[in-house]
Amino acid sequence: MTKIAVLQMTGGIDPASNAETLATGIAEAGSEGALILFTPELSGFVDQDNERAAKAVVAELDDPVLMRVREAAATAGIWVHLGSLIVCREDGRWANRGYMIDGKGRVRARYDKLHLFDVDLPTGERWRESAIYAPGQTANLVDTPVGTMGLSICYDMRFPDLFRTLSDAGAEVLSVPAAFTRPTGAAHWHVLLRARAIEAGAWVIAAGQTGRHEDGRETYGHSLVIDPWGDIVLDMGEDAGLKFADIDPARLAEVRTRVPALRHRRPIPDVLRG
Repeated sequence: MTKIAVLQMTGGIDPASNAETLATGIAEAGSEGALILFTPELSGFVDQDNERAAKAVVAELDDPVLMRVREAAATAGIWVHLGSLIVCREDGRWANRGYMIDGKGRVRARYDKLHLFDVDLPTGERWRESAIYAPGQTANLVDTPVGTMGLSICYDMRFPDLFRTLSDAGAEVLSVPAAFTRPTGAAHWHVLLRARAIEAGAWVIAAGQTGRHEDGRETYGHSLVIDPWGDIVLDMGEDAGLKFADIDPARLAEVRTRVPALRHRRPIPDVLRG
């Protein structure tokens, strides 16, 4: 068994405050014996006021939250999947970027969110991620203490081809940090993540933002750990905080033996219209 920790946050608009929340969670997770901590999307700040947010968006090398998390990870000797930060790329566009940080504080992998969320919701909320962020260009795997991990962020979960690509490449665990809206969360969060686990025969770990944030948005919470059979091992509900779960590598082998769907995958032929 491998012990992991999941940090569910109600992130605010101040990166320094969020950085301390992250550092405290890292220290506690390490002291409780977890080998890796998972944090949500937008761990650095949650702010839909783009003019105000722009003051906090800096290049990766200058990002104070990333520096604080790397320092805390090294001090605690724990790996951290920092779900995502908003960073400024060399071309001036923003990236929604996740990081895998090892127990010495080194960045082992980066992942820029591939699928961007543009929608007008019945609640009046309007999202235009493509107006701000540049989409990622690659699918990413990284070897971790819980196995080979495929990286994704939030809206990516609606695109099963990404997870098929990751599982075909050897992913045993899928990390899906998120800041999921309440209406779509209530309708789709659990069913989509369970489906991704079942299809890939892989563990799914989804750390989420939760509650009402300083910028006025509301997120769904319910950070999840799901086993390869689709059973929910941990559901954190709506309260912010730190929880733990055990990842059993034998469970993955057992499920993939019972349902060897990954070995039965075939290239999809051309579609014929009659």
